Amino acid sequence: MLKDKVVILGITGGIAAYKSCELVREFVKAGANVHVILTEAARHFVTPLTLQTLSRNPVYTDMFETFSPSSDLNTYAPFDEAQGMLKHLRTTNHISLSDRADVVLVAPACANTIAKVAHGICDDLLTTTICATKVPVIFAPSMNVNMWNNPITQGNIKHLKNLKYHFIDPEEGELACGYKGVGRMADPKKVVGMVSKILK
Repeated sequence: MLKDKVVILGITGGIAAYKSCELVREFVKAGANVHVILTEAARHFVTPLTLQTLSRNPVYTDMFETFSPSSDLNTYAPFDEAQGMLKHLRTTNHISLSDRADVVLVAPACANTIAKVAHGICDDLLTTTICATKVPVIFAPSMNVNMWNNPITQGNIKHLKNLKYHFIDPEEGELACGYKGVGRMADPKKVVGMVSKILK
């Protein structure tokens, strides 16, 4: 179901960002074409180079980032075709990415990004891409148990679910912060399976 599908993977700030590397590997193994968007906070937990190596595509961090037309297309172009490269150079990234996507997955999804999307705030590449897309958007949250249980966070999630956004609920267990409870991002293989199911 994922073969040749374009998956936009948004990675937000949190220790669970390391699981995104396994997510990329699973998607690539399933035949998907993965394009990663890293938020500024996420760059403190995982590097663009690691994700570029695993996805075999450039990693996006800046809404107005461009690639040199003289660069090697296989190395720097987000799309294989030269025509796609030229189109990319003429548009801002959030439009280019949202137009190509079959699905947008935010994993891990922090409370801050969920709140911004719920209130229509588009102040970085990830939130603007989500706002611009018409394809399914899926959140796999990861956060401290108290943040997860906060009524504001739960209200934002309920609001987004009412708007037909999808959620893969976090799991219960020992958290990186030392707390125990709900807040661990779902297992990468489970996330990939849920994405495939939603695309059906």
